[in-house]
Amino acid sequence: MKMKSVGVVRKVDKLGRIVIPIDIRRSLGINVKDQVEIYLDGDRIVLEKYKPDMACHVTGKVSERNISIAGGNLVLSPEGAELLIKEIQNSFAKKDAQK
Repeated sequence: MKMKSVGVVRKVDKLGRIVIPIDIRRSLGINVKDQVEIYLDGDRIVLEKYKPDMACHVTGKVSERNISIAGGNLVLSPEGAELLIKEIQNSFAKKDAQK
């Protein structure tokens, strides 16, 4: 996905802080005191509005690709779902081998 340049340059202060322009905050629905998740994607620093209710229960990752299943009781990222499927299959295989 190609990122759109908004033409804003900010300096990092002595404490490592930057100001996110209000237009960007508004477009992402980021308000005062909202939490923002910060992570690396290759050589890019990514900032996203943190959505703790959508954190994967397996990996802890918050992503737009996460899904909520089991009546909202389980949130999974694609990676978390893959790990969970493998663990479930291994658990049943071990049980079958014990018979």
